[in-house]
Amino acid sequence: MIRKPTYEELEQRVRELERKAARAAKAEGALQESENRYKTLLHFAPYPIAVFTLDGRVSYLNSAFTETFGWSLEEVEGKELNYFPPEWKHETTEEIRQLLEKRAVLREETRRCAKDGRILDVIVRAAAFSVSDEEPEGVLVILRDVTREKRTAQANEVMLRISLALPEHPELGDLLYYVNTEVRRVLGTEGATVVLLDELKGDLFIVGAAYDDADTERRTREIRFSMDELMAGRVIKTGEPMIVPDTSRDRQLHEERDRRLGYKTRNLALVPLKSSERVIGALCAVNKKEGIFQNQDIELLSMIAGTVALSVENVRFSEELRKAYREVISLNRAKDRVINHLSHELKTPVAILSGSMNSLAGKLVSLPDHSWKRTLERVQRNLERIVDIQHQVHDIMENKQYKVKDLLSVILDECADEIETLVAEQYGEVPLVDHIRRRIEEIYSVKEAVSRETLLEQAVKERLEVLKPHFSHRDVEIATFLEPTTPIFIPPEVLRKVFDGLLKNAMENTPDEGKIEVSVRKRGDGVELVVQDYGVGIPEEAQRRIFEGFFTTRDTMAYSSKRPFDFNAGGKGADLLRMRIFSERYHFDIRMVSTRCPYIPNETDLCPGRISECLYCSEGGECYRSAGTVFTLYFPPAPVGEVTPPDSGLATSSLCNAGVTGGSP
Repeated sequence: MIRKPTYEELEQRVRELERKAARAAKAEGALQESENRYKTLLHFAPYPIAVFTLDGRVSYLNSAFTETFGWSLEEVEGKELNYFPPEWKHETTEEIRQLLEKRAVLREETRRCAKDGRILDVIVRAAAFSVSDEEPEGVLVILRDVTREKRTAQANEVMLRISLALPEHPELGDLLYYVNTEVRRVLGTEGATVVLLDELKGDLFIVGAAYDDADTERRTREIRFSMDELMAGRVIKTGEPMIVPDTSRDRQLHEERDRRLGYKTRNLALVPLKSSERVIGALCAVNKKEGIFQNQDIELLSMIAGTVALSVENVRFSEELRKAYREVISLNRAKDRVINHLSHELKTPVAILSGSMNSLAGKLVSLPDHSWKRTLERVQRNLERIVDIQHQVHDIMENKQYKVKDLLSVILDECADEIETLVAEQYGEVPLVDHIRRRIEEIYSVKEAVSRETLLEQAVKERLEVLKPHFSHRDVEIATFLEPTTPIFIPPEVLRKVFDGLLKNAMENTPDEGKIEVSVRKRGDGVELVVQDYGVGIPEEAQRRIFEGFFTTRDTMAYSSKRPFDFNAGGKGADLLRMRIFSERYHFDIRMVSTRCPYIPNETDLCPGRISECLYCSEGGECYRSAGTVFTLYFPPAPVGEVTPPDSGLATSSLCNAGVTGGSP
């Protein structure tokens, strides 16, 4: 029989239970207080902290985790957090499995994704925890974002490598290719480019592009863009960096650029290249392979851009110095050749005349001296004057200048009275000195040419008709492609001289049965004139001197002055010099590209002058494609507000027939 407890015993048990309940309540309060302290500690910890259940669901995130990765506890509590980069997910899952089995502390450097798509470099510490000594209940993960630290270290390494590479890459293209390769590697992009501003033309060109695709690299070197065709143009205009996270938002711009480059652009990061107080270009990173471009990328690009801009300017100055040095060396080599050419122009006729006069003197010996001797003496004196002129030419080449008009005017002023006295004795009083003075003014004064609007296609068509009789004896086909264009603004007589010179140059370098093409077409806002011959071409060394005047493309010993428009007619070499001077004075651009015939590579080699008579050309039929010269002239549009009506200004000009049949137009 069970004994019932007494009242005293029940009271004793109640007191014991109350004491146990009090101790439990106290322990629970202490536990809650401890939990709150730990939560406070975790919440204000400087590093991101996350607690996961064994099946990978989030049970806790601290504020540092939210600040770094973007997710809050309210968003992902009880859910799986997919913040692993795809290529790291399998490896991370295996590490967590081993962590739970071995109860070890995991420490490694890896990568994690942020909510906004950024990929961060982090150092992870993870450990399994449990309330009892039995099975673990979850995983505690502490992360430290080291992205900025790694970027800073990478930036320092890149800057060091670029600085050390500067002396090894004196050429601008090589240097920028090296820089772009470094940018592509450190930012993890498919490509990197430097876009530079052509300050003369106002357009953009790419230098030293580095892409994963070699064909894209090659195409970038061949294409120019206007300021509005590239995002780099906006960066250059504003001087501010830019991130384009998704090019599909502005497809009208990007599709045209991608079409020309044959390349798909998804995203961009661009920073300006600043030199002193101007922006000379932009440094661009193209198509980030992982994640998106971030401000850290812009900071790194900006650091590199400072060195790039300085290097670009230094290389440009260095290239100009090297170019000037090469020009000086080339000019020294050309000087003897120029002097030989001018000496040929002066000495050869003098020698012929002297020999002829000696021959004539021998035939006149039988006649009385007074009938011919004084005449020959007068001729001899003038021949000596020509020799003196030849000496003056030599002095001119030595940078001694002769101002002909001023010199003649001074001589005339000094001798005016004597001249008038002699003339008065023979012919009576005539205003001879004034007539001579006016003649000097007409011959040697510089006449100001007046610009006017001109339709280039009409002017070229009319001029071809005027010149046709002068080369009618040549068997050369002239093909014309004259498109309607907007007016250009230039003096008609200047345009006439330029076109005549180009056509004559083409004709004299094209053998019979050859071909010349003359084209007029629009180019941008302006007009382009192209004269292309399929002739013998110009030797490479001569091309560098072709615009400098008194410089022929043929060897001095092979030189001969023939009839204008004849093949290899020769001349004084002043046409192209004058064109260059005109281009500077009237603001048009002139360029030349030439390929020398491979069968006559040297200046001393001669073409027979007719394709059918050339063994190589007649058999192979390659004459049209083997060589030739292209002159391209670009005329800007006529300025707004001019009232002069459009006019060809060539065939109708009062000067149009002057010098057509002479040596140089």
